[in-house]
Amino acid sequence: MTEVRELLGGWGNCPRLDCRVERPSARPALLRAVHQVALADSNCIARGLGRSYGDSSLNEQGSVLIQTGLNRLLGFDRETGLVTCEAGVSFDELIQIFLPRGWFLPTTPGTRFVTVGGAIAADVHGKNHHSDGSFGRFVERIWLLTADGSIRCCGPAESRDLFCATVGGMGLTGIIVAASFRLMPVETAWFDVTFRRTESLEQTLEAFQQTDGDYRYSVAWIDCLARGRSLGRSVLMLAGDGRVRDLPASLQRYPFDVPVKRAKSVPFSFPRGVLNPLSVRAFNECYYRTHRDGRKFVDYSTFFYPLDGVQHWNRIYGRSGFVQYQALFPRATSHEGLVALLERVSKSRRASFLAVLKSSGPQGDGLLSYMSTGHTLALDFPDTGEDLRPFLRELDDILLRFGGKLYLAKDAMMSADTFRAMYPKLKQFREVRSTVDPENRFASTQARRLGIVDSASRQGASGRATAVVAGGRG
Repeated sequence: MTEVRELLGGWGNCPRLDCRVERPSARPALLRAVHQVALADSNCIARGLGRSYGDSSLNEQGSVLIQTGLNRLLGFDRETGLVTCEAGVSFDELIQIFLPRGWFLPTTPGTRFVTVGGAIAADVHGKNHHSDGSFGRFVERIWLLTADGSIRCCGPAESRDLFCATVGGMGLTGIIVAASFRLMPVETAWFDVTFRRTESLEQTLEAFQQTDGDYRYSVAWIDCLARGRSLGRSVLMLAGDGRVRDLPASLQRYPFDVPVKRAKSVPFSFPRGVLNPLSVRAFNECYYRTHRDGRKFVDYSTFFYPLDGVQHWNRIYGRSGFVQYQALFPRATSHEGLVALLERVSKSRRASFLAVLKSSGPQGDGLLSYMSTGHTLALDFPDTGEDLRPFLRELDDILLRFGGKLYLAKDAMMSADTFRAMYPKLKQFREVRSTVDPENRFASTQARRLGIVDSASRQGASGRATAVVAGGRG
């Protein structure tokens, strides 16, 4: 078999690595690929649409198995909304099939271009975590291809330990082949959105606290460059599911029809320096001033996936890529922790073009799942070279001081020591993982960097070394 190698990156393109790639299009081909990994004394990691930001779906020391060809719908219960499908089915495909029939995703991240397998492995969350939790809460059953070549079933009431290690486990317990999960009934494709502008971080957090019980969805755009009394000023978007009776008359007849928008595209990588404190500050001021308090109906695509309307938007950060730093603070320390983090970012004059703050609810069952009760802030930083890592270490120290943690699906530069301090259930995860993968057949670049698996994990017969081709230093 001819070896196929490709330059792969996450959505942040930091790092991009030379990886051996396979694209099985059916279950027998997937089984053969994993069998070949064992024969070669090597390792592999599953990958979907590549929307994790860092190196969690990269593997320069083994194989990357891209599962987008495994995308069959296997079953659907019209009464309960339980859908069963292969792991390569995307959220976009689920929406196109089921939204016209009155069903929507129970929770969704900021892009619909993620696969079901990736959503489970990262235990993705959305704007409704404070009310509905992460995606893993809605998963009833997982079919998992393990290192010995067998397919094991697990769920909340079936092989629960394996289920809890797989949800949020970043693909390190095996390859998710298929899953059953519940969709949510909806009356329309529209959301009733209230916009509220705040003048400070304190006002923003108070608004979350006052409205969490009233709105299913909430999110805040935050001005990360504001300082002084304006530190943390925001535009909140608070929403509920749109009801047919509440829609304008023009929308009530076809409540699942939404405007078709022509996709825009960023045709090339921007030169370094386009996103600088001056340009981002000007954008922030304009955005804040033009979003006044009000209420309107917004279609699902505009509300959940505004950036999906701009193809290749990650190119705005240039060829070196960017790191998304998503920090979660417990509710008891949210205010102090966010103030310290935002002040450090503002003083650094590092411009984060996107800055999003969300309220989060209780932690789910995943041993390495990210979200728990508090507030999570996501910031994007262009990869400016060797000076980025020390700056992120400073942010890590702030996060640790206030009992917070980073999201593995966004991480690209966290150290192993920081990871161990932030994820106290790591030992329990390793114990479960060792029962299904004692020889580290499933591994990623991230897993080695964080010490989840041995950093000298099998390179396979070729013994090919790491090749950091562009972007990233970790």
